[in-house]
Amino acid sequence: MNDVRPTRGQTALDLGAPAAAPTVPLPARGVGADAERLARAALTRLAEPGDRAVGRWLLDHPAAELLRVIRDRTPHPELGLDQARVAALHARLPGTDPAADLARAGSHGGRFLIPGDAEWPSQLDDLADATPVGLWVLGTGSLRLLALRSVAVVGARACTSYGAHVAGELAAQLGERGWVVVSGAAYGIDAAAHRGALAVGGATVAVLACGVDVAYPRGHHELIRRIAEQGQLVSELPPGEHPNRFRFVLRNRVMAALTRGTVVVEAARRSGALSTARRAQELNRHTMGVCGPVTSELSAGVHALLRSGAATLVTDAAEVVEQIGAIGEDLAPLRDGPLRPRDVLGHAAALVLEAIPAGPDGATVEYLARRAGFPPDEVHKRLYELCSLGFVQRAGSHWRVTR
Repeated sequence: MNDVRPTRGQTALDLGAPAAAPTVPLPARGVGADAERLARAALTRLAEPGDRAVGRWLLDHPAAELLRVIRDRTPHPELGLDQARVAALHARLPGTDPAADLARAGSHGGRFLIPGDAEWPSQLDDLADATPVGLWVLGTGSLRLLALRSVAVVGARACTSYGAHVAGELAAQLGERGWVVVSGAAYGIDAAAHRGALAVGGATVAVLACGVDVAYPRGHHELIRRIAEQGQLVSELPPGEHPNRFRFVLRNRVMAALTRGTVVVEAARRSGALSTARRAQELNRHTMGVCGPVTSELSAGVHALLRSGAATLVTDAAEVVEQIGAIGEDLAPLRDGPLRPRDVLGHAAALVLEAIPAGPDGATVEYLARRAGFPPDEVHKRLYELCSLGFVQRAGSHWRVTR
């Protein structure tokens, strides 16, 4: 647990006019890694996830310096931090206490990860200026190691029974193959995917649009508890924060970047799950879709992805793993129909067999030679092959089909 408490000198700073301005325990200068962690924890409460102005700053500057810019309300237009933007961030300062947030996360067994930590998944850096400021994590294991072999399974909240069944089966199969299933803990496809992985003892990660200590939706309180025990809860938002419509969309980019690929099981044309697929595509991650009933509106969005070539059709975990697994090693088995007895016949024998008319009378060798286009001797040879295999039998000068 990276539970960092204020060190000596890290006391409440005056953020405005001496008499009325709010104070917040922000890091002092020269405190190193602890100051950066505290500063980033504070920024998760000040800025919304994916704030590109904040992200651009953090690409080249310390988070602690950004907090001083916000405190002093000093604009930096070249980084997209104009007066209005800084004022908006400054307005959220009252009550911001990163040390208290870290302590609150720690009391639930959680931790706060920042870039540079051993547990930080480096693939999140592909998001560039939309990279998370940090991640609040609750659960067991290393997020970095879990993410190395993970796949997102997403889809509609108001899914059909078909969609829920497919998502559950797919997640269970992935879990049995040692893959980590990542989803958003929402109703519908998300819940089915998490339950499928949990049912086979697999690991699963829920990327939340609220604090890791907030059970949302309320109906998934027990499911979220099980995910924390058997996997991890991950969020960009600090403890106690609740979701809103925009936060759901913004967290989708984290799911897309965190995983090796994204599977959309069921989605209407305007489904939020499609935003995860689009972000995965932009990040050069594998994007996959499951075909559904053509009469279902909840499959229309997936079908549009497949038709446009933006996603690859998959039907089970073997085909998913073939896309995201090791090249040449994780190949899905070839899918052939059942082998029938006639499939083993050579070309000439098959033509002779097809030339024999149905019915008890059959035909002579001369008749079959004309129909099959072979010399009589060749037809005679093939007829005895067919007879030994049980396809035909001889009745005098005629040959007839037995099966």
